Amino acid sequence: MTAPLHDHTPRFGVVATDLDGTLLRGDLSVSPRTRAALTRVSALGARHLIVTGRPAAGCRRLLEPLGYEGLAVCGQGAQLYDVGRDQLLSSATLDQPTVRELLDYIVELTGPLELAVVTAGLHGEFLVTHGFADRVRNGWRLVEHHADLWTSPIEKVLIRSRCLDDDRLAALAQRVCADRISVTHSGEGMIELLPAGVNKASGLAAAARRLGFTSADTIAFGDMPNDIPMLAWAAHGVAMGNAHAELRRHADEIAPTNEEDGVAAVLDRLFPPAPAHPRSAPPLTDHPESEPYPCPSLVALERPEEPAPPVI
Repeated sequence: MTAPLHDHTPRFGVVATDLDGTLLRGDLSVSPRTRAALTRVSALGARHLIVTGRPAAGCRRLLEPLGYEGLAVCGQGAQLYDVGRDQLLSSATLDQPTVRELLDYIVELTGPLELAVVTAGLHGEFLVTHGFADRVRNGWRLVEHHADLWTSPIEKVLIRSRCLDDDRLAALAQRVCADRISVTHSGEGMIELLPAGVNKASGLAAAARRLGFTSADTIAFGDMPNDIPMLAWAAHGVAMGNAHAELRRHADEIAPTNEEDGVAAVLDRLFPPAPAHPRSAPPLTDHPESEPYPCPSLVALERPEEPAPPVI
């Protein structure tokens, strides 16, 4: 791990941030301090780029309060999304026969899995089976049977095991899937199966080609193992204080947590606010009825008594 960057380090031209657990607080809001830091980054000529595991359909409402209108990398790198025009510029879908074959192999090793999928396209849906979540979150749609998951093109499959914890399930899925499909761990109970070669680094690289920047221009922030490729691609990778242990091992720097404005803390150092100018003294008034100097009692309080001149 390299030492944290200091004030003398040249500013980066691109600030790439994950959303959940990184830019967003637990209540999915962005703090005033972080908003101010991102505004300052933009004013100084750098670009803020969202790189999220959420599909485009799941992040629009989160980006509106930020006034974010540029390109976003969504779906773990599977989508390039023009937020301002609400237009999907590119996307990748899973080969269903391949992923279903691999799921059968995983089930042989783990026992029954709870499944969910994200369907393809700008208005993709999050479909979940019974048991995938304790409750259906806002925007998720519950389906009765596993067969109902496969009726449309899909961009990702999410799996949960009744027997294995997330880290063990992710490691097993990676061994089974090898290079046939991508596997990543994006959050609690979120082991994701993606099209081969898709990750946040591939999505960030695609955005770089379109927008004309390089990895050397980029500082990246994340909190989960799905952010490892992005932090490795960027010139400087920052893990949040709340980050998964595996990501922390791959980071160049550890920031405060997302609840402690960790992104802003680093940006305040690299893109410091302009120093405040000292307040100038008010001009003396020309009105004769005004006192040009403070009264003697205040002078005595504000100005230390000068020592008497030495006796010669």
